[in-house]
Amino acid sequence: MNGYGTKEVLFFLIALIFNSNFTKSRFQFFTDGHKTLNEAILKRFNWSNNMGIILDWFHLVKKCKEQLSMAMKGRVVRNELLEQLLPLLWHGLTDRAIALLEEMDTAQIRNQSIMEKLVEYLHRNKPYIPCYALRKQLGLRNSSNIGEKMNDLIVSDRQKHNGMSWSKRGSVALASVTALKRNREAKNWFENQKIEFKLAANSD
Repeated sequence: MNGYGTKEVLFFLIALIFNSNFTKSRFQFFTDGHKTLNEAILKRFNWSNNMGIILDWFHLVKKCKEQLSMAMKGRVVRNELLEQLLPLLWHGLTDRAIALLEEMDTAQIRNQSIMEKLVEYLHRNKPYIPCYALRKQLGLRNSSNIGEKMNDLIVSDRQKHNGMSWSKRGSVALASVTALKRNREAKNWFENQKIEFKLAANSD
């Protein structure tokens, strides 16, 4: 699915859900923890009593590594802290992870404001940090890697190369055509201006 921003795509998604009679299904969203994205999902899906948001594990790890690289004095100190921090987050122990960061020796911190931003990020996303270890044992997903791969195929592979520059309209238009092709809807759209607005697994 593709559109001009989060709001439009969420409306498309809701339309697909109702059109496919999936309103009683579980809706599980995986995000990067961006406040605006989480708020948009919660607002548009406030009609469902069976939905949730999970902070994507790989985004969480990336965030911690990047922020601590800027906050700590050197790679050795950063890596030692990560060895303590990531297992706590993997097991959903967010309060203990926050306490670990807040109790760090200030002599080892290069940029206190970045450390504070990481702490605020964990506080804000605490409701969306589960016990990833348990989910893995249960065979449940911890990552949005399928969505990331689709983004690579629909957008990045064609539009993100050296020297390329796209207007918003052009980028969305090209991504829409690429999505049509990957959904095997190009012939139907160009000949009839219609698409099968349903999941392939739910098609007749």
